Amino acid sequence: MMIDFVMPAAYTVLVWWFATGMILVLDGLPRHTFRWSMSAATAGLTIVAIELHASAGDVTAAGAYTAFTCAILAWSWLEMSFLMGFITGPRKHACLECCSGWRHFLHASQAIIFNELATLAGGVAIFAATRHAPNQLALGIYLILWAMRLSAKLNLFLGVPNLGEKFLPPHLQYLKSFFRRRSMNILFPMSVSLSTIGVVLLVQRYLAVTDTFKTTAYALMASLLALAVLEHWFMVIPLPSEKMWKWAMRPVEHRITAKVP
Repeated sequence: MMIDFVMPAAYTVLVWWFATGMILVLDGLPRHTFRWSMSAATAGLTIVAIELHASAGDVTAAGAYTAFTCAILAWSWLEMSFLMGFITGPRKHACLECCSGWRHFLHASQAIIFNELATLAGGVAIFAATRHAPNQLALGIYLILWAMRLSAKLNLFLGVPNLGEKFLPPHLQYLKSFFRRRSMNILFPMSVSLSTIGVVLLVQRYLAVTDTFKTTAYALMASLLALAVLEHWFMVIPLPSEKMWKWAMRPVEHRITAKVP
């Protein structure tokens, strides 16, 4: 039965890798192109909403894949809006080195609060579109992405060895002032442990059901959460994770290098 897990897992990895890469490609283009990229993405979001509503009543394997893809595309829109600087927060500059404690946390929150509110709005919209429908996989996928991104942000704020600065475009370099480089923080073990338990529970649910829709849905959720756990480990293990998207990061690296005198 585990062989049936392979296709959803492979699809999850492919979508995760390609969607991340395409966002990095678009974010690496000149800033005057951002409005066109966001306009196209916003137009595409309308199609995503239509497909999400249609798939909410589809409890087949195809319905599970459609719901998963819609959630990923909606999430990609949010990531683009943040990385391109359209929806970030009222604070657009770095913190002073002497800033610390709750004041520093408040400043960090001000730098991203609008995007967090947009994420909340997106979650409410998906909930409203699917709450009376049998296929609520899109909401589950969205919540996994939201929870794990919040965990990643908190771990970066509290301190980890690998900060992933290369993923930040030039116009968001001020966010590095809210990251802290340290060997470990108290949240990281809890983040990894709880999310790993989540993966195990989802795999157990996958093994316990026989319905095609449910097995596909649990496999997709387990695979996505496992990837999120892997991304957390990239924060502490000295591996050049950016090499997985080297093809997509060249424009970003070029722009950052070009700004160095």
